[in-house]
Amino acid sequence: MHPYNGILLCDKPYDLTSHDVVGRLRKLLGQKKIGHTGTLDPRATGLMVLCLGQATKIARFITDVDKTYKAEVTLGQVSKTFDAEGIDLDTPYNIVPKLKEDDIVSLLNSFSGAIRQKVPIYSAVKVEGKRLYKSARKGEAVEPPEREVFIDSINLISFDSPKITFEVSCSKGTYIRSLANDIGEKIGCGAYLSELKRTRVGNYYLCDAITLDKVESFKKEGSLAKYLRPIDTVLSFPSIMVNEEFSSLIISGRSPRYQDIIRIEGDFRSEEFISLRDYNGNIRAIGKSEIDSSELGSSQETPFFTYIRVLN
Repeated sequence: MHPYNGILLCDKPYDLTSHDVVGRLRKLLGQKKIGHTGTLDPRATGLMVLCLGQATKIARFITDVDKTYKAEVTLGQVSKTFDAEGIDLDTPYNIVPKLKEDDIVSLLNSFSGAIRQKVPIYSAVKVEGKRLYKSARKGEAVEPPEREVFIDSINLISFDSPKITFEVSCSKGTYIRSLANDIGEKIGCGAYLSELKRTRVGNYYLCDAITLDKVESFKKEGSLAKYLRPIDTVLSFPSIMVNEEFSSLIISGRSPRYQDIIRIEGDFRSEEFISLRDYNGNIRAIGKSEIDSSELGSSQETPFFTYIRVLN
């Protein structure tokens, strides 16, 4: 059986790690070259973008995209993990102040834009070469690092005290658990993330994803390939297409010159990602240009393309 190649949108169930999902797919599909483009906590559900076969070569180009989540925050308790896993059932609830919907909207709006966020101490981030969660479990005092993240939008869905449900679109690296904890600190009664569902990763949406059960069913009936996005449709970078003679040189990492190009698609600036297409239009490599697209001219005979990844 030929391996599957492409992007699979999967709806992750509750209580499975992202690693569990990859492991199940490897066993189900009988191939090892499967990877994901962004971890979801076990208690979170929703969209995972998975790269199969040759698509694993482009995983790094899909990770740096904005994401959207539907989150439920419960007020009145503080969690050491910032989510339901770290709740001590013997700890009494704090009094939640009387709040109106307008108060919650104003509070959420205060997190819009660029904010600084502490990484949860129960996370896989490394400090001095050691995972934070390992230090936390040993009771070691470690100061978690701060990161600047960007909240594109944060909109209230419902407020039924003590629960706040909202939708948030944010940059890579944003911890919704930390956001929940920060909301509790601002209100003064504590809060934790009680539910989380990822609904969007870049241009991919949860409504287009399939469950693991569906993957198994479609695989058995031989229709799974229809649900994979081809590599060529995934990468939205500007591109250059080269002639037939040069196309055979891409595999060796030869950098094209202006006279090798037969078409330029989109504008790009120096140091931006661009795709290199062969004369049939297939994306064969990803790289960066050393000049702006506007500077490309017939007088330029020197190489300008720096390879990052050859795809095939």
